[in-house]
Amino acid sequence: MTKSILCALDVQHENDTMVLQTADKLARLDDAQLDVITVVPSAGINLVASYFDENFQGQMVADTQKKLVEKVSSILGAERNSEIRHLVATGSIYEEILEAAKKTGADLIVIGSHQPHLSEFLLGPNAARVVRHSKCSVYVVRD
Repeated sequence: MTKSILCALDVQHENDTMVLQTADKLARLDDAQLDVITVVPSAGINLVASYFDENFQGQMVADTQKKLVEKVSSILGAERNSEIRHLVATGSIYEEILEAAKKTGADLIVIGSHQPHLSEFLLGPNAARVVRHSKCSVYVVRD
């Protein structure tokens, strides 16, 4: 059985370097496939969608895919980047991460958690939901 690690990144967040490096290190230790995912918010809500061009969502996904590939390459290098599957999903962040983990058969999800506010106690809201609902192990990397 091939092992698989899913690393969730935010292409807009500068502090995800340690998250990706940790996921890569874990994948190399276990000779696992590394998949990297980022999630684009959905503009499909009727009220919001009417304000955007017809192809706005598709263009946003394409731009995000390019940014994700560039980010992974800049952190891990072009050679390693060519071995990684880059996934861009649209919708709710934690739901899309969990769905991708299910589809890819991930054995481990690596996700970052920003410094929490008092109301969040230990984890950010998306990381907490992924931890709570995931069918596989979750490795949380702190800033």
